Amino acid sequence: MDYFYPIRVLINMKNKRFLIILSAIAVLLLIPFVAMQFTDEVAWSGFDFVAMGSLLLTTGVLCEIVMRKVMTTSYRILLCTIILFALIVVWAQLAVGVFGSFIAGS
Repeated sequence: MDYFYPIRVLINMKNKRFLIILSAIAVLLLIPFVAMQFTDEVAWSGFDFVAMGSLLLTTGVLCEIVMRKVMTTSYRILLCTIILFALIVVWAQLAVGVFGSFIAGS
């Protein structure tokens, strides 16, 4: 009986890429958390962490879906670039209110 079979199945190339995406999200969220320990200039609330975590997770999952489903490399690059651009626009809107909508930070 192979006891390590579930581990080998979990760590195939597609799942490894997804685990890397999840790890990158955790590292990115640790940056403001650690900064909050050393300075008062970074003041994130729990909602800020949830909002940024959901934005990053949505972006990562969408890019992973593109990488798994789209076979042409140029389309993969195009779609992931569009997804990343959408992340930057939503992040900028939430951070400083670029467009002056009701979801702006003010």
